[in-house]
Amino acid sequence: MNVARSFNAWRKYRQTVAELGRMTSRELNDLGIARADIRSVARAASSL
Repeated sequence: MNVARSFNAWRKYRQTVAELGRMTSRELNDLGIARADIRSVARAASSL
């Protein structure tokens, strides 16, 4: 069960990084996210 949960968290992390990475710097700024913070935001969103 732990493996499945870890895999789902990793998948959510990668999806979040991909979605945020496609945004322009202006869109990210509107959300209050710096481009350098994408990985940490994704990590927090996926609970890794």
